Amino acid sequence: MSHHLITFDDISYEYDDGSFALEGISFQIHHGEKIGLLGANGAGKSTLIGALSGFIPVTHGAIFIGNLKVCESSLNTVRRTLGVVFQNPDDQLFMPTVYDDIAFGLKNLGVPDEDIDARVRAALVVVDGLNMIDKPPYRLSLGQKKRVAIAGVIAMEPHVLVLDEPTSSLDPIARENVIRIIKSFTHSQLIATHDLDMVLEVCDRVVVLKEGKLVCSTRPAELFSDEKALREFGLTLPLSMKPVQCPGKPTLYRSNS
Repeated sequence: MSHHLITFDDISYEYDDGSFALEGISFQIHHGEKIGLLGANGAGKSTLIGALSGFIPVTHGAIFIGNLKVCESSLNTVRRTLGVVFQNPDDQLFMPTVYDDIAFGLKNLGVPDEDIDARVRAALVVVDGLNMIDKPPYRLSLGQKKRVAIAGVIAMEPHVLVLDEPTSSLDPIARENVIRIIKSFTHSQLIATHDLDMVLEVCDRVVVLKEGKLVCSTRPAELFSDEKALREFGLTLPLSMKPVQCPGKPTLYRSNS
């Protein structure tokens, strides 16, 4: 489908002192797009996610999901449409077992009891976590917790998946597992991250914020081919695109094809 699903229409978030966390942000996310939300620390990424999720009310402009404006009166519908995975999975996991945690969100959505078990198990299959179903979340590794947090959101069958730093602090195998899950989700995604190699592998488009303003919207390969722009935006080349130097040997360049 080519029509847009989410529209940020000239949104701003102004603090009481007159400074801006977001200023004049406009862009669209189309059906099925995976968007990487990039920027240095403090650029406004988390604020934008909070505004999209309805946790932070914008002070100017509007956000639309289809024809639905994100506002206080529409939050129930918005939160059925969006699935948000926070950076710290402990912010989402608080029930005695993994099963209870995933079932909790479904019960809040009013899913019939007879359907809950199947949806919990199906979501855990997606994240390769069925063996964790009866475990207490506090006994899990960080990578396992992140997979369970994603499963809890997937079980609610959102149209859009929003992820805040999904691969941060993960070991290489746990990171690969999370990326596999992200790639398997076919609906639209907004991924705030500093993991530029993941962006290169997963995302169709990048949106870059700097000091609360949108400064770039393009394909990952185009952004990463412009080292001057990367420096200006406080970013670097993905590790997979950096040259490899070995003492006494010619410099090798990794292929990013």
